Amino acid sequence: MSAWLPAAPCTPRECAHHEGARRPPAHAVVLLTAGCALTFLGVLCVPAVLLLGPAHRDLLIRRWARAVVRAFGVRVRVTGQPVERVRPPAGELVVANHVSWLDIPLVASVLPARMVAKSEIRNWPLLGPLAALGGTLFIERDRLRALPHAVGALAGALASGARVAVFPQGSTWCGRSGGGPFRPAAFQAAIDAGSAVRPVRITYRTATADAAVAAAFVGDDPLAASLWRVVTAAGLTAEIRILPPVHAEGEPGRRALARAAQSAVASDSANLPAVSVHH
Repeated sequence: MSAWLPAAPCTPRECAHHEGARRPPAHAVVLLTAGCALTFLGVLCVPAVLLLGPAHRDLLIRRWARAVVRAFGVRVRVTGQPVERVRPPAGELVVANHVSWLDIPLVASVLPARMVAKSEIRNWPLLGPLAALGGTLFIERDRLRALPHAVGALAGALASGARVAVFPQGSTWCGRSGGGPFRPAAFQAAIDAGSAVRPVRITYRTATADAAVAAAFVGDDPLAASLWRVVTAAGLTAEIRILPPVHAEGEPGRRALARAAQSAVASDSANLPAVSVHH
């Protein structure tokens, strides 16, 4: 692994636990089974969904992704700007902080997009080929020489009118702080394609406290342990805040654009909700 790759200081021992109210094990098992079954069903339906028109496909993806999050026992709260259902001609780059595997269906439940993922996922049994079929953009994170090709592929997708979602921190963070800096590569793709950047902030809470550590999936945390932590955490709510777009022409270069997007995600004043919807 290259030294330039982002690495979070978060560890499962220190940053991934839940000390609040817990669901009974039997209830948690039901949620875990329902969530996994619904996820698997969605994966199997990818080829059929691709036959639909863009509007119907986006609607189905939003409903399925929201159902997946709810099936795992997590409520969804959407705040911020109303989402435009019509995508701009030059596409849209959605950027968000990264806390958990839950971030992916959470973003898809509001802003369906082609995801950016590490190239290793392409070789995963079943999920890899289907992720590729679903339009996932794979990047080789440990090869610096591959970065220009990845930026070009991302710019090409945006220029074609696609919405693309990326977690520019490059790694998951427990969410108790701002996390790592936004890496600028994806923002260069937005500049090249003339696309707007849509910042999104993801927060996990319970009724009494910040619950980022319950949802966090960090370091070498086993997926099974993270899944169990989520379904046993009672009252877990995932909040996604849709922020105003940041336009590339207003910033002098990819680093400035990355800083502007990260500042929007991190700023409490920028995230005052204009609308609030519980699901």
